[in-house]
Amino acid sequence: MREIERDLLRLLAEFPLADRLELASFSDWSERAVYQRLGDLRCSGLVEDLSHASELIRPTRRFLLTVDGVAQLALDLGETREVVLRDYPVSERWRQTLVRRLDSVGVIYRLGSALAGVERPLRLRWYRAQPPDAAFALPDGCSLAVLRWGRTADRTAVSIRVRRLREGPTYSGVLVLVPDEVRLRHARRLLRQAPLICLIALERDAAYASADARIWRAPSGSAALCLEEAFTFLDAEGEWAVERPPVRSIVPRPLAAAAGTREPDWLLLARLKPAEKRSLDLVGDWPWVRADHLAALLGVERRRVSQLTAGLERHDLLTDHRIDGQRRFVLSDRGLALLARRDRASVASARKRWSAEPLEPEAPRGWRNLRGGRTRQLLRHLVHTEAVHGLLAVLADQARSNGSELAQIEPPHRASCYFRFQDRLRSVQPDAFGVLRCDRRDQPFFLEWERRAIRPSTMAAKLAPYLRYYSSKRPLEDHGAPPLVLVAFDDPLAADHFLRVAREEQLRTGVPLPLRVSDRTALSQRGPLGSAWRTADRTATGSVFG
Repeated sequence: MREIERDLLRLLAEFPLADRLELASFSDWSERAVYQRLGDLRCSGLVEDLSHASELIRPTRRFLLTVDGVAQLALDLGETREVVLRDYPVSERWRQTLVRRLDSVGVIYRLGSALAGVERPLRLRWYRAQPPDAAFALPDGCSLAVLRWGRTADRTAVSIRVRRLREGPTYSGVLVLVPDEVRLRHARRLLRQAPLICLIALERDAAYASADARIWRAPSGSAALCLEEAFTFLDAEGEWAVERPPVRSIVPRPLAAAAGTREPDWLLLARLKPAEKRSLDLVGDWPWVRADHLAALLGVERRRVSQLTAGLERHDLLTDHRIDGQRRFVLSDRGLALLARRDRASVASARKRWSAEPLEPEAPRGWRNLRGGRTRQLLRHLVHTEAVHGLLAVLADQARSNGSELAQIEPPHRASCYFRFQDRLRSVQPDAFGVLRCDRRDQPFFLEWERRAIRPSTMAAKLAPYLRYYSSKRPLEDHGAPPLVLVAFDDPLAADHFLRVAREEQLRTGVPLPLRVSDRTALSQRGPLGSAWRTADRTATGSVFG
């Protein structure tokens, strides 16, 4: 066996599921040589591959050692197969763990490729139970933990991981990957008191940025750093966590043996296409969403929605229910587990909140017979749930038609903001949060579809959390610009009364509120981006940006 082939087997043991370009960046060999020799190793039965694509990673093939590859590596190292299974993440258990997190594995390998452009050779250690997802060891003795904030992971879970990070080994630094700008700002505030050097970047930037791209931000300060500059702030030496190996490691089974009439749960993330993953995320964010609303949020035709959801239903990842003559989608327990494991969140907690499985299979179907507490509440108030979905769907469609973009939408459980006011923990809990992008300008907004605030006292109670929130600097710190507060009513008369109460409350508290109020009739006639909104200081209608 040639030296390059032995080196590639060793690299695949340390970097399982890396693709050709990533392996070339981790090695001293050219891309062409890696391409050729990986093909030879696959023909020899020492490695196998699977396809992978996500919203951030273009379609590629990722490589793994086979049973024969593990045996050949043990022979090259002069060790037994059991030692290789213990010391490298090549066992069947590791294979399933990493494939379940395949989207984040791909991003972390792209980040490692950028690191390799500065320091080489790199060593990598994957984690199952430690706070970081992985850690890199640099040749100068520094260690870098990589912590990814998954799309569906809540702030409490991430805060716990950060707290545990403080209690473990002392890394030279921590690289934190976040899914969007809002959570980037939250992560900066969360890590401001961390005893470790922390740098934060958007996951989509880390997936394609080179070592000299200025995408990394410290918890404090406004300067953006590249990796080469970031290395100057790292501690000279660092430790990294070592997990106890399992008592018994099983040799990896062939991927072909896992394929069958029903794909195993751990292999699904590799089988789904990016559009299917996007659909799954949206249904997970907005349970009981109608097919036409889902089409608008995805930006596709209804026929395409039918194709995507049919594939997901075949995998038993979502279910459809016909309610009031409309098809509505919700994740199955299998789909909830897929997203939770992808983002290192609790499967039990996800099912407790969002399961649409019946408590009693023989009982009549209805909101009282659902296991998930939050999805039960959404179905109970289906008129309100559908109104929020419909407004967001129309907003997405209208934004695309006029050259704008609904760059981000977050469901209620991720839209909430918690803050301190007069030594008490307070919160705003809108029905949705979004970011509208127009002419390279981002306008964040909170959305409230209001049906209960029909008396002056209830209207004042609805405004009180926002008045407390906007009396501080937190809106600017949290979102980069003060979010608009969009409140929509079913009844135009209720909207008129709400504007009057808003004027009185702002005058009483002295807190200006970027409030926009509309009603169902105006929104249906002019659209959410049209002149359908009114402010508290004038009665004339205007647009969201007006």
